[in-house]
Parts: sequence; C-alpha cells; structure tokens
Amino acid sequence: MKDFPYTESKDTRSGFGAGLAELGKTNPNVVALCADLTGSLKMDAFKKENPDRFFQVGIAEANMMGVAAGMTIGGKIPFTGTFANFSTGRVYDQIRQSIAYSGKNVKICASHAGLTLGEDGATHQILEDLGMMKMLPGMTVINPCDYNQTKAATIAIADYEGPVYLRFGRPVVPNFTPADQKFEIGKAWTLNEGTDVSIFATGHLVWKAVLAGKLLAEKGINAEIINIHTIKPLDDEAILASVRKTRCVVTAEEHQMNGGLGDSIAQLLAREEPLPLEMVAVHDSFGESGTPDQLMEKYHLNEAAIVEAVEAVMKRKK
Repeated sequence: MKDFPYTESKDTRSGFGAGLAELGKTNPNVVALCADLTGSLKMDAFKKENPDRFFQVGIAEANMMGVAAGMTIGGKIPFTGTFANFSTGRVYDQIRQSIAYSGKNVKICASHAGLTLGEDGATHQILEDLGMMKMLPGMTVINPCDYNQTKAATIAIADYEGPVYLRFGRPVVPNFTPADQKFEIGKAWTLNEGTDVSIFATGHLVWKAVLAGKLLAEKGINAEIINIHTIKPLDDEAILASVRKTRCVVTAEEHQMNGGLGDSIAQLLAREEPLPLEMVAVHDSFGESGTPDQLMEKYHLNEAAIVEAVEAVMKRKK
C-alpha cells in the first residue's frame, strides 16, 4: 500500500477561499457573490482585494442565483457562495430554470456539505446535493478531497465553460495531495494500484479509503484506491479498467446512498460490467447534531466501514 505523508490538516473550504483569491488576481472576469456567509466560505481575501467584484446579497440565496445567471450575459464568471444545503435544496428551482436550462456559466460553490457540518444538525447537513445536481442536464459536479485539491479545482473551473457545482466542507482533514497538482475535470485519480478490490471514494471519504487500504494490506488484501473527485462527468474508462482487473467494487461517500457516487457507478456497472458492489454511504436517513467524528462513526462513514464493505464484497466475488 502506497504511503501518503502529510504535514498538516486543513479545511477544504479554505482551499476554496485560496483558489478564489488567486483567481481574483489572475482573471478579471471572475466575480463573487455571497449569501451572508463570507467568513464561513473563506471569501474574505477576495472581497478585500477585489471590492468592486464582490457582491453581498444577504440571506437571499434564490436571488443570488438569479443575479449570478444575469452576470454571465455580460461575460462575467460568477462564483456563488453559501452552505451546500442553501446552495441546492433551497434554490433548486432557480438553478434549474435560470442556470442549468440555459447553460449559464455559473460556478455554484457549496461549503459545509454532509454530516461533517456537525453540531448544526440535520436541517443544515444536506446529504442529497450530489444527486440533485448531477440530475440537472449539463451540470458538472465536483467533490474534491482536501485543501490542495479544492484550491486546484476552484481555479480550474473558472476556465471551464458551463455550470459547475463545487462541493467542499467545514472540518479540517489531512492535506495529502500535491500543492502543484493540475486538476483535470472528469479524470479519476488512482492513488494506489491494486488487484483484489476497487475502492472508489470521493470528498472526505478519500482519506478514509487510504486508511482502509492500509488496514486491508495488513490482512493481505491489495486494494486499488481511486479518487473520484468529479461525480459528473464520470470517468467511465478509468472505472471500467479498474473493475475489469479486480472484479469487485466498493464506493465511499459522505452522501445518501441514493443518488450519489455509488449510484452512478452502479448504473455504469449494470450497463457495462455487472459485478459485486458494496456502498459506504448514508442509508436513507437524515443526520443529527454531533461532532464530525461522532457522526462519521455513527453513520458508518469511516475506514472501518470501508474495510467491512471490502470483506463483504470479496465474499461475493467470482
């Protein structure tokens, strides 16, 4: 199992803030809009350095999406910022009608996604957002795994023409990917080559998959671990190449089982390569208040759950 040393843990929302600040210096068409959560979204640096390109719309998320759509008509590249729950569930109609339907070049940037929002509880912990956004025609959906990858993704989507949903989170997590990485939309990233099982993980669960890979190696199981940072478009070629080698699959995500990464991979396998599959995800449940670590353990979104899923799927392997 390949080793992934790291020197610090950082929150992915700060990676977004750093990427946005860099875009403020390099791309004059980038503008930022926030729904009264500038500090939480780490948009302060962009605001300070580009006050004429920052728009505080207040607690009016639906209006923010409409304003952002309108800005694209003048050639601007709007980055909207609020919590993932308010970036999707609260404003789905506006995104569908004003952004996705007409293919507007809006970057919907969503923080505090999943259970790891923590103590704010179920009303703020959206676990359905990836499914909601990937179902919209033409919407690109990205869920990076650490600070460096979130920063790189933020910079990359400014050069991509079309609507994008960029998901990131609140807690600090190991920052283990290269600072100088080139982020390629739609290209899976193989972290560890293996022969016994394919583990496809996204977001915060990528690091958990790395930890699981080490535990599996101690059991003599050689896991192939792939970071699926782009949920849509899915890297079908990389996924199929892996599963045709290992012949069994585990997916891992901080999202509902229905509609997430596992659902997309299950559809691909059903069409192209039917194989045993286990999903590490939330099972048809809302979250609750608690620390991120408590919630990830209670809802079985950790390395132990991935190991258990691997052992289960390998028993079904032919």
